[in-house]
Amino acid sequence: MNKKDFNTRTKIIRETFDDKRAIKCPTPENVRQLDENVYPGGDIFTTEDGDFIDLEFQMEDFDENELVKYVEFAEALYEKHGKQVSIYIICPKDINISVKEFEIKSRADFMIRLASIQEDPCKIVLKVIKDKMKNGETLTGDDLHALSMLHIMCDPKDRKFYLREYFKIVNELS
Repeated sequence: MNKKDFNTRTKIIRETFDDKRAIKCPTPENVRQLDENVYPGGDIFTTEDGDFIDLEFQMEDFDENELVKYVEFAEALYEKHGKQVSIYIICPKDINISVKEFEIKSRADFMIRLASIQEDPCKIVLKVIKDKMKNGETLTGDDLHALSMLHIMCDPKDRKFYLREYFKIVNELS
């Protein structure tokens, strides 16, 4: 992740989730590596205190299965390092959130917060994916899934654009 992407994501964390902790760096792959069956997380950062912040862009409805995925990830990362895990999830205004807010009992020190945004999340996801490619980062399965869903999730007038972008990127990866 280059400096501009790092600054953009840390700004989102500060402004959207009011988290003022100093973020030291993107979390290195060997630190964030968990068991194969555990969700790998999104953009994970390490704070100056060694805590973790995971920034996510939720493109599908947020239900019990999604919550379990994030809880399992937070608990695994906490168990590995013993540091607090904050998961910040940005949701487009039109996704369904069917899980009510409540305290989750766990031995792990973590929190999960959602924020609904008015900005077109498809634009945000496409920009994140293009930035990863520009920086030589490998796209994850979740990146490719999100990319394949953009033309379905977007405003109908933008479908052709997102479908074309999907084909361009897939062809570039081949």
